Amino acid sequence: MEQNRKAMLAYILPFAVWMGLMFSLPTDAPSYAIRSAATLAVGIACFVLGRRIAPPAASRFRLSALALGLLAGAAVCAFWIALPAWPFPEPTAPDPSPYAPNVCGWPLTVAKLIGSAFVIAPVEEVFFRSFLYRWLICRDFRSVPLARFDLSAFLWTVLLFTLEHDRPVAAALTGVIYGLLAIRFGLGAAITAHVTTNLLLGLHVIYHNAWQFW
Repeated sequence: MEQNRKAMLAYILPFAVWMGLMFSLPTDAPSYAIRSAATLAVGIACFVLGRRIAPPAASRFRLSALALGLLAGAAVCAFWIALPAWPFPEPTAPDPSPYAPNVCGWPLTVAKLIGSAFVIAPVEEVFFRSFLYRWLICRDFRSVPLARFDLSAFLWTVLLFTLEHDRPVAAALTGVIYGLLAIRFGLGAAITAHVTTNLLLGLHVIYHNAWQFW
């Protein structure tokens, strides 16, 4: 029981730190960099803790899963940009954006891009797809193979993931795609897809000044 609680903490804490700092820090580039750095530090510590509690089984690296993750991530980015924010009003780009390089400087703009792609994307996948989905199936979530499909847990995970974002239709479709990737091809494929989506979306934001997505 004690090991299960420690394992839960390792899965939950990075996401909790990210969300807690999101609500407690100002919406500006320096705060985003602080949030990313704090979440990364906690995430690394929790990764080490998790490996000590339950060392992962050896698994083969599958190039096909990586390629599929890249393709899926690019597709998600495309429809995230194309689909409306319905039922919410379409967000307007802040003028000026706190993340624009002419406001905060290129280092903090790049920090925003890195945090969005390489910090929060893996943290969300570990929380939603690896922990929450399996925990909804069984409270002893470590005993549940990620490849097991449970419709109720799958739909609840998609719903909660959707509620975290401001584009419900796109977020719901994204949750379905990432969830199926994790179940069918492993968590690495889902993380690859999420990182790819956020990285391409961030590059689109910077290049086209589409700051409403940030």
